[in-house]
Amino acid sequence: MIAIVHHPAYVAPAPARSTYRWNKNGLIRDLLIAEGARVAWHTPEPMPRAWLEAVHDPDYVAEVLEARVPAMKTRRIGFPVTPAVAARAAVVPGGTWLAAHLALRHGFAANTAGGSHHALADTGAGYCVFNDLALAAVRLVEEGTVDRLAVVDCDVHQGDGTAALLAGRPGIATYSIHADKNFPARKARSTLDVGLADGLGDEAYLATLEDTLAPFLAEYRPQLILYQAGVDPFAGDRLGRLSLTLDGLVRRERLVARLARGVPLASTVGGGYGDDALEIARRHVTAILTLGEAMIPAR
Repeated sequence: MIAIVHHPAYVAPAPARSTYRWNKNGLIRDLLIAEGARVAWHTPEPMPRAWLEAVHDPDYVAEVLEARVPAMKTRRIGFPVTPAVAARAAVVPGGTWLAAHLALRHGFAANTAGGSHHALADTGAGYCVFNDLALAAVRLVEEGTVDRLAVVDCDVHQGDGTAALLAGRPGIATYSIHADKNFPARKARSTLDVGLADGLGDEAYLATLEDTLAPFLAEYRPQLILYQAGVDPFAGDRLGRLSLTLDGLVRRERLVARLARGVPLASTVGGGYGDDALEIARRHVTAILTLGEAMIPAR
């Protein structure tokens, strides 16, 4: 079975004036429920405040948890932080942390939310409130669960917040492969950044991914991979600038699983944008199921 992490708070009501597809996580849940006994469900706890403050500025943590984020930061995030959004923001990092522990036990696990890679120390940005990838990574090392881990980010947008928050952290390496001219305009510095030209298709993308990720993993030898499996490199994505097909996305997951070479991997949802939320959710679920098939040994 594939270990799936989900919490009811992931499906928060859409705040006013939000263009983010808030029903996406509920649709992901429903599609995975339809898989029946193929998946095993796990419910996370909200991440404790002290863990949030180990990565994010305490004043910003208070602003989010008390749903009083100022207007300037609200604009950067892209939607208001209501009490429901605040509850979601606290539990999603707990879900990524739990998925990591489940991956260490089973080889692979998936959080049905997360991948909030634009959130910075003192503000959210780009539909991201707290950076669950950075929060989980720091906690996993600090608690001694692993000595070395890697964050591998295949979203179409650079993982700038993750790179900034994890720079210089012992035992943590970051990799981002993204459309070079896409958001954010000002990139951070990951351990390894791979910027791609607009319109890159399946074959060139997959060749570049293998040529760069394989030596990265060989050099840093992580004991665990946190994987941002954004599906926005898809050619039809509203906010993407790459041209992967649906088959190309499937091949990407199989390639990442192969390059992991048995290293446990926990995936997060990441980006996927457009008018048809159900089709976007199907892309995310296909990524989860493909990774599960490739990562979990047949019994």
